[in-house]
Amino acid sequence: MEELTRNLSIFVVKKIIRLLLLLLAVSFITYLLIRLSPIDPVQTYIGADMMKVSPEQRAAIEEYWGLNESFISQYVHWLASVITGDFGTSFIYRTPVLDVIADRFISSILLLAVAWLLSGVIGLLLGAVAAMKQGSKTDHFIRGYCYLLLSTPSFWLGLLLLMIFSVWLDWFPIGLSAPVGITTSEITIMDRLYHAILPAITLSIIGIANVCLHTREKMIDVLKQPYILQARANGLSGLALFKRHGLRNMILPAISVHFASFGELFGGAVLLEQVFSYPGLGKAIVDAGLNGDVPLLLGIVVISACFVFLGNFLADMFYSLVDPRIHREKGEAGL
Repeated sequence: MEELTRNLSIFVVKKIIRLLLLLLAVSFITYLLIRLSPIDPVQTYIGADMMKVSPEQRAAIEEYWGLNESFISQYVHWLASVITGDFGTSFIYRTPVLDVIADRFISSILLLAVAWLLSGVIGLLLGAVAAMKQGSKTDHFIRGYCYLLLSTPSFWLGLLLLMIFSVWLDWFPIGLSAPVGITTSEITIMDRLYHAILPAITLSIIGIANVCLHTREKMIDVLKQPYILQARANGLSGLALFKRHGLRNMILPAISVHFASFGELFGGAVLLEQVFSYPGLGKAIVDAGLNGDVPLLLGIVVISACFVFLGNFLADMFYSLVDPRIHREKGEAGL
């Protein structure tokens, strides 16, 4: 028990170190790309009154924001502020970056959570059914469905579902994350869920394909193992065979693929939030990029990197719960 605890502690510490190195690399590259882009932070901050600003006033603004310093100095100052918890002030919202992210994160996490659960459960079930029915019409139909989804752009599918279910059938709202005309205190969780259903379904439909195909391939490998053949010879088949021997052996790769899909879901959410006018982090990062809001763009990039890393970390933790031998092997290998 002590050895397992020690290995787990080493594993967590190494993960934290990797996260810090990842955040450092991602923030530096993002800051460099912003510096090389044609974005003018001063013009973004002033807006339409830019023509009224004299060269002296512009120089004073650049000095106030530290824009007259070298790239390395600016990055070091920004990094020092982030370490203290200050991500700066958003140019387009005129509020602290963390406040903007916190407000948008609630909408995004609801959308991503619903999409993630739907894609995982449905993808796992379809993959298992396709493997158990390998070579049948059911298997061909499920695989064809997955290949079709993988080749379908998420924004096109979002527009199609929006036109059918919101415009023609009027089953769901056309956009936004809450009803119009009411205060924030009056918005209930059911209101948010109702507005998140259609974009979440759209996002989950795309995510089903990867989980389904990976689950199918692993399940087929499991069904070829000698102990499965022996179980079938003993009369075990169908759901009983799947529950006793198939589920545990295919759940590990399914967990890995599904948790690793955090990044894909977030990338798809960026496009879908534009289609559905859904005010989440995806829409905020697009607005920040188009309007040159450097502090907000950097803040969302850092938070998004943490979010994706968390998915991979949770996948490893679930691995250890399902199969404790993984941590023992990592401990023996010195990983």
